[in-house]
Amino acid sequence: MKENYMKLAIDMAASAKGQTSPNPLVGAVIVKQGEVIGLGAHLKAGEQHAEKHALNMAGSSAEGADMYVTLEPCSHTGRTPPCADAVIEAGIKRVFIGSDDPDPRVSGRGINKLRKAGVEVHTGILKEETDALNSVFFHFAVTKTPYVTLKMAASIDGKIAASSGESKWITGSASRMDGHLLRHENDAILAGIETILADNPLLTTRLPQGGKNPLRVILDSRLRIPSEAKALNEDAPSWIFTTEQAEESRIRELREAGVTVTVMSGFTIQLDEVMEKLGQADVTSLLVEGGGTVHDSFLREKLFQQVVLYMAPLLIGGKDAPSSVSGSGIHRLADVPRLKLLSVERLGEDTKHIFHRESRND
Repeated sequence: MKENYMKLAIDMAASAKGQTSPNPLVGAVIVKQGEVIGLGAHLKAGEQHAEKHALNMAGSSAEGADMYVTLEPCSHTGRTPPCADAVIEAGIKRVFIGSDDPDPRVSGRGINKLRKAGVEVHTGILKEETDALNSVFFHFAVTKTPYVTLKMAASIDGKIAASSGESKWITGSASRMDGHLLRHENDAILAGIETILADNPLLTTRLPQGGKNPLRVILDSRLRIPSEAKALNEDAPSWIFTTEQAEESRIRELREAGVTVTVMSGFTIQLDEVMEKLGQADVTSLLVEGGGTVHDSFLREKLFQQVVLYMAPLLIGGKDAPSSVSGSGIHRLADVPRLKLLSVERLGEDTKHIFHRESRND
């Protein structure tokens, strides 16, 4: 039964995906005499944590009950009081934890505080699943750079358009809607200037139920982006990374229009510096939507953790038809990053494949 209650806590946490950054996804379930008496999820940074929501629902019945929580309860005071203290004060008898918190302010301290107060603590319940739930948070806590997902929508031979440049639409409506969900779930979305010039995308989230618009990040070494580009409208903030090749007058013009412009030294955009600056701005997750040359740069520099591929049952062919990854590529198989297939899902006539990069093989 422990696993079933933890699965419920995972489901509670996952319901807030895309809303809690830079905080983790956390779910909590309180059980007494085989009955669920409290449920909670952390919904937004700065708001109540999952444990507190569950305790509020359980009320005085929480005394002597068990709590299942996906992540170690915090023991420090941030924008909200420590959850470990609330658990102790409520009289919870046993706490079952999925993942330890990698945050050095918390790691192990919440568990120790609970045990010192006489609370029975069990750790590692469905740890693989709870770790996967917070892969973004764990990555950012360690590296201080965003967790990067390369998103591709292509035919089965890897083409993202016909040789004429026609690309609307290769994948079906179900895949495109799922792609908007990905945008909602990420802090930022990145595209290169070639994609901006070719497609003039909005780079916003368009879901029937609304959703969050990510920060729009554009790589444009010479500031060729038109002032009327849709990616510069007021729907979401835009951040352009450029180089010393950009004209000062153009930089001023964009900044006066409310666009953040970062000028990098030299004549090329260094992706590792982009990742560092995004991390400093608390961007914990980044969705890279291309185009092919941008994907190639992230591939060659091994600056990605995940690939999401939407594959349509089409064969396009043609050496001049653009591919999801172009550029110079990797020249030796020994240097190619190895990927692990995590899941395959049918979306209409398309299939969605999620791969994780196995960094130990790089």
